[in-house]
Amino acid sequence: MKVLELHRWTLRRRVAGLFAVAGLAIAGIGVSAAITTADSNRHLDTILNKTGPMRVAGQELYSAFLDQETGIRGYALSRSAKNLEPYQQGVVTEEKLLGDIEKLNAKHGLPSIAADLTRVRQVAQRWRTDVAEPVITGTGPQVDEAAGTARFDAVRASVDQLQADILVLRNEAVDAARRTGSVLVGLEIGAAGVVLLVGALMMFLLDRLVTRPVTDLAEQVRRVAAGDYERQITSGGSPELRSLAADVDGMRRRIADELQEVRAARALAESATERLEAKAEELTRSNRDLEQFAYVASHDLQEPLRKVASFCQLLQRRYAGQLDARADQYIGFAVDGADRMQRLINDLLAFSRIGRITTGFKRIELGRMLTEVGSQLEHRSAEADIGWGELPAVEGEEPLLTTLFVNLIGNSLKFRRPDVPPVVRVTARRDGEQWAINVRDNGIGIEKEFADKVFVIFQRLHPREAYEGTGIGLAIVKKIVEYHGGRIWLDLDATEGSSIWFTLPAAEESP
Repeated sequence: MKVLELHRWTLRRRVAGLFAVAGLAIAGIGVSAAITTADSNRHLDTILNKTGPMRVAGQELYSAFLDQETGIRGYALSRSAKNLEPYQQGVVTEEKLLGDIEKLNAKHGLPSIAADLTRVRQVAQRWRTDVAEPVITGTGPQVDEAAGTARFDAVRASVDQLQADILVLRNEAVDAARRTGSVLVGLEIGAAGVVLLVGALMMFLLDRLVTRPVTDLAEQVRRVAAGDYERQITSGGSPELRSLAADVDGMRRRIADELQEVRAARALAESATERLEAKAEELTRSNRDLEQFAYVASHDLQEPLRKVASFCQLLQRRYAGQLDARADQYIGFAVDGADRMQRLINDLLAFSRIGRITTGFKRIELGRMLTEVGSQLEHRSAEADIGWGELPAVEGEEPLLTTLFVNLIGNSLKFRRPDVPPVVRVTARRDGEQWAINVRDNGIGIEKEFADKVFVIFQRLHPREAYEGTGIGLAIVKKIVEYHGGRIWLDLDATEGSSIWFTLPAAEESP
């Protein structure tokens, strides 16, 4: 049960547990190191700040006793007070040094050194009482030299014992410091071992739960990416990677399902494309045949129509007034029908030639071209006001664009309001890589419901008796604009007259 629960642990939880155990171990090692370091510092303090000064004081104490003996000997021989000064100075130094040693030993309270200090004081006092003071005062019993030497040797022995005990204390502190140093080294080795063990376990966890499962998962993903969309993606790593593998496999299933739909849609699209290509090819061939038919039909109709028109006009000239009024009316109908048929055939022929007979695109200055168009339309209405501002240069075929403006401005002159002089304005504005051209007039205008019909071939919005024409002019304009890669539309926001916009490709700037 516990193994199963451990298997369900996430990688984060496992790493956290590992670091928690390692942290506790290192914390224990740290506490032990702190205690050991405190002991080591205490022992080093004993060596450097206590036993060292005590040993120095012991050496100086030995010298102080020698000074006392030397002073007594000199005074005994010379009875000079000056020779007694080393003795007196030695006594003062002795008391100071013994006091210093007592202060240093007070923090440790070592019984052996305290006993040594007591013994030194007792032996030194006995020497001074038995030897030094009788010599100084000269009143006590005289002690022979051998007895005085024995008393001073006892002083030396007591000082030597004090030094020996101080040395023992120092050696014990040195040994203890060495032991604490060894313990610190062991603790450092233990801490390094814990770190190495944690690193090894971390590498093992990463390799078993991350590296190898990720490598295996990447290999499975590569196989799926290579086209094996039916291969199930699994992972045996950490719960996070197993969850990731499940998500990736879900994505694979969705991709596989969508791929099936895409393949089916592609098959349908390819089938539809083939049908469209066949229809387009058929439509192209049909349009080509229709254009050829329109051109040949209109061209072949010219000759018999000219004969019909010529003989009708001849009948009208020769027999006008010689027949009854109805006959004259019939002949007039025939002449008018022949004329309209002639114009219709000519317009149809012009419409079919757009795009078939080309002179190549070139730079055209619209301002210069409109001057020529105005000259051509001058006879249509002498009172017309045709104007334009600064117009740009475009790329196109000049004959076709001339026809375009002749038709547009001609319509503005034709569909004028009664008793109102026609006003036509041509303006332009930039529209990306094209120029948007506007032709606007103050005529009768075009109703919004006819906006989609005005550009249809042979579409008329007014009776033939009201306005002449074949109804093909705006269809020719639309075909010319589309041939130049533009578009044409009716401005429905115009409040007076008609306003037509169309686009033409902009010419490159002159160097």
